Amino acid sequence: MRAFLAAEIDEELKEKIAEVQEQLKEADAPVKYVEPHNLHFTFKFFGEIDEDKSEEIVSAVESKVQSYSPFEISIKGVGLFPNPRYIRVVWLGVEDSGPFSRLQMALDEDFQKMGFKKERSYVPHLTMGRVRGAKNKDALLTKIDELKEVEIGKMRIEKLLLKESVLKRDGPVYTTVNEFDL
Repeated sequence: MRAFLAAEIDEELKEKIAEVQEQLKEADAPVKYVEPHNLHFTFKFFGEIDEDKSEEIVSAVESKVQSYSPFEISIKGVGLFPNPRYIRVVWLGVEDSGPFSRLQMALDEDFQKMGFKKERSYVPHLTMGRVRGAKNKDALLTKIDELKEVEIGKMRIEKLLLKESVLKRDGPVYTTVNEFDL
């Protein structure tokens, strides 16, 4: 299965995120926006894994989350990856991201021991859209700059989810395979 470890977004915040996406759409840039029901924070994208690897991941996450308590995050600020000259991803950030980053780094150490590539950075972010070309890039950059301080709201991360991603013609379909309470 194609899998990733994630945290869900509170339903009431998804509406605010959709409003930000609508503002970004005014730039008329070629961006594939994430559907509100698919919005999440990714802790780790695993790619294709077999059942043995899935069991290994479940065991590692169950063990690691026992040391962590639920924590609050504040979703704030639009940004982009990798840089303004070549935009691939438009995202929302996390203010005071210490607990989020610490958990992500601790999990990533275990995942690296399983043979997964180490994350380059631990910048907690919520992908809102993937840029598909350079058309109207300046207008998109202007919108991103206008929204760099936008405040979405606070939420508690109380559990992580191992999700399966099935790619369909009209977008990915995510199914929860395991839940891990903090």
